[in-house]
Amino acid sequence: MGTRNEKYRVWEREKINKLTLSCSLFPIPYSLFPFFIDKGRMKVKIAFTTTDRIHINAHFGWAKEIDVYEISDQGYEFIETLTFEGDLKEDGNEDKITPKLDALKDCTIVYVVAIGGSAAARLIKHGVTPVKAKSEEEKIEEILTKLVQTLKGNPPPWLRKALGQKKSNFLEELEDEAAV
Repeated sequence: MGTRNEKYRVWEREKINKLTLSCSLFPIPYSLFPFFIDKGRMKVKIAFTTTDRIHINAHFGWAKEIDVYEISDQGYEFIETLTFEGDLKEDGNEDKITPKLDALKDCTIVYVVAIGGSAAARLIKHGVTPVKAKSEEEKIEEILTKLVQTLKGNPPPWLRKALGQKKSNFLEELEDEAAV
């Protein structure tokens, strides 16, 4: 059958070449992976709820604008601003979340100043990890710079999980279990 590393190399090669992993257990469509590989470099899309395009200062449900960036260990690039209309401050209206979920489907992480429990659960169910900003004064550029630096090194367990990365060794798995 081969070792785990050999299976992983085959898995990576098929994911890149065919955009689909077909293994004997079950097929995994490429669309389930929130990242893509370009010349061996991982790129991910990160979203930020904002009112001024500088700070992470909007509640997820109330946000009229969400900025999307693409990051890798080489840097980051602004992709687009998603805009949403309507009465977004109406609490209890779950319909206002659906367009945002659809728009963020290819993002890995969304930074928010606040988020409701049901919206957070729906994001996670769609494979998007919500992260609360420390304050409304936290700058998007600072977070992006920190994420780029983190991707150059060894990302923490929560970020590896969000990025879909595997643990690099058994010792890291033990450390993660001990941290829980």
